[in-house]
Amino acid sequence: RIFVLGIGFFTLCFLMTSLGGQFSAKRLGDSPFTIRTEVMGALESRGVLRRMSDMLEMLMKRMDILARLENSTDFHKGDEARFPLDRFQPAAGLMERIQAIAQNVSDIAIKVDQILRNSLLNGKVLEGRRDQCEVPRDPKYPDCAGKVEWMRARWTSDPCYAFFGVDGTECSFLIYLSEVEWFCPPLPWRNRTAALPSPPPLPRVQAAFQSDLARLLELIGTGKESLSFMKKRIRHLAQQWLRAARRLEQKLKGRQRDQKHILIHIGFLTEESGDVFSPRVLKGGPLGEMVQWADILAALFLLGHSLRVTVSLKELQSHLGVPPGRGNCPLTSPLPFDLIYTDYHGLQQMKQHMGLSFKKYRCRVRVIDTFGTEPAYNHEEYATLRGYRTNWGYWNLQPTQFMTMFPHTPDNSFMGFVSEELNKTEKQFIKSNKVSSMAVVYGKEASIWKGKEKFLAILNKYMEIHGTVYYETQRPPEVPAFVKNHGLLPQHEFQQLLRKAKLFIGFGFPYEGPAPLEAIANGCVFLQARFNPPHSSLNHEFFRGKPTSREVSSQHPYAEDFIGKPHVWTVDYNNSEEFEAAIKTIVRTQVDPYLPYEYTCEGMLERIHAYIQHQDFCTTSSPPLPPKAKNPAMQSPPSPLALSPNATHLVWSPSAGRDPHAWPPVDSLQVWVSETRHACTETCRRHGLVCEPTFFRFLNKKEVFLQLSITCDSTEYEMNHLYPAVAENVHECYLQKEPLLFSCAGYNTKYRRLCPCRDYREGQVALCRDCL
Repeated sequence: RIFVLGIGFFTLCFLMTSLGGQFSAKRLGDSPFTIRTEVMGALESRGVLRRMSDMLEMLMKRMDILARLENSTDFHKGDEARFPLDRFQPAAGLMERIQAIAQNVSDIAIKVDQILRNSLLNGKVLEGRRDQCEVPRDPKYPDCAGKVEWMRARWTSDPCYAFFGVDGTECSFLIYLSEVEWFCPPLPWRNRTAALPSPPPLPRVQAAFQSDLARLLELIGTGKESLSFMKKRIRHLAQQWLRAARRLEQKLKGRQRDQKHILIHIGFLTEESGDVFSPRVLKGGPLGEMVQWADILAALFLLGHSLRVTVSLKELQSHLGVPPGRGNCPLTSPLPFDLIYTDYHGLQQMKQHMGLSFKKYRCRVRVIDTFGTEPAYNHEEYATLRGYRTNWGYWNLQPTQFMTMFPHTPDNSFMGFVSEELNKTEKQFIKSNKVSSMAVVYGKEASIWKGKEKFLAILNKYMEIHGTVYYETQRPPEVPAFVKNHGLLPQHEFQQLLRKAKLFIGFGFPYEGPAPLEAIANGCVFLQARFNPPHSSLNHEFFRGKPTSREVSSQHPYAEDFIGKPHVWTVDYNNSEEFEAAIKTIVRTQVDPYLPYEYTCEGMLERIHAYIQHQDFCTTSSPPLPPKAKNPAMQSPPSPLALSPNATHLVWSPSAGRDPHAWPPVDSLQVWVSETRHACTETCRRHGLVCEPTFFRFLNKKEVFLQLSITCDSTEYEMNHLYPAVAENVHECYLQKEPLLFSCAGYNTKYRRLCPCRDYREGQVALCRDCL
């Protein structure tokens, strides 16, 4: 009996709590479809009230049966009988209370039923309108009907649709597709306050150079070895960064700079992407990407921009305003960032979780891309049709939104990193303390040393060899006994080793890392292998799948092409005599520490400042040419180019005028015709210039062929990353149909290409002479 009473009491409490939850869970204004939600919630509440009343009635009946059994038994006599009867007396009072509560619940159920009937009558007109919604036939919204059909079949596939108020009715589909997405026209009976013009934007805050890097270190956060590495690097270079910022501030004195709100999302460090880098930081893993990210963070912060840093998917979703669900819906509010710096992993994560907002805001993204992405791989349709599709490309971004570690792909923007810069005193000290017979091998992983015994034996005849190969318990067997292996060194100790060494030698891998520049900056000569044939995605596993056809002629092409002798020697390692002769010469050669300006702190600050001020892919992207125009070049205005005085190339005509907002400035343009086996990258370099893809739009005209005395029996207009070009043997000229495919990269023995070249600042190939 006591057990039954207890169960009854707790059942009553549970039901009352459930009833309260049913009422409190429904809040007005939760969605555009409030009335429907409230009605359904109230119907459920009415059912709960009725069930509660029925259970209370049943409970009372069972207690009444127990009472009758109690009164009829003969077992309770004398004093012994009083105890259970006395104990049962409070139960009678409880029964009276339960009976009163049951009556109240019954009354409440009747009142709720009356309220519901009134609510349904009041909402009948609107509900009828909702049930009668028809898909509009508006030529301005050709995809509306198809999207409604899709919603009918799949609106339950992602909870985000319900979050925005979709409930399975035709009208909820149309409201969502017209107000959250933009595939259908607005419904005339909807509240149109959302369509009113938005207030003018608040005045921009002006960016001011920062000097307190402690705030940046807080923004970066903790919890990963990779983050600790980046923070140590920023601290180590802090004074150089601050001095460089003061110098650039003097250069730019008086210029207005808007402060940008910037999100930095380092996708490869998120758990969802695997974060294979953090566990390897202390085990000799690759650090080049983290070096670059640390320097990007420092530069953006010192330039005075407002930053948010994320290394987790959850933080990314929070900062972007991603609705709950599986990522098919747009963001809940306008993107609060002017720019987003991320990598390929982060780009994929944003696409998966931003819905249609990704397409809307992708012009604000900057992708840090070590090896570069060429236009042929970036254009999704073209890459698929022509066999250029890889696991990484096909994003349809402007190619200059990709930012590389070295200036090897002019179609992309050169981001770079920094190396430690020495003052005059430090340079002199290094020169006087160099050990001419000391060499350091480039490579922290034992696998790099495998099969290099022949080269090491030759090198050991002239120099003492040092290594920095990681190991845990015993010396790696790949490292010969005559090599002095220091194990994995902290960065400052590695710098000290380079300051003593005469030679820094690479064995072909890793490609294009920061270490050779650090060695050259510390007074070393860098010796590397020449690749014959060049390595590329066609013949080398490392590059296979990367969105580039670039041919890498050596381990470090930048050092070979932009620095060269006496600091950099590139030789054929398969030729023992050439290899040994190079070592003999290097031992006798004296070199000063050297660092290209573009890899100093000031050079990187200067470059990033120029990009932020002038690169705007949301408003200045090249419009597509008319798809049905047979010869669109004939419809365009006259060419603004003129033949140079020596009649070898075209330049910007003084009479054409110039747009003061154009960047790079158009008067830096020169147009050259390539040889059949040369890409525009190589063609411009041979003339002491650099290819500038933003200038292709001035070349994509039939008049330009005529100005260069090129005969065109026919002019075709096609989608090809090598166009504009001419097939001289048949006098056929070709113009570019798709602006996203304008490309400095690529060649074909059939074509001579029209190449847009420009000048550049000494030591700063990313910027023309007047670009700052």
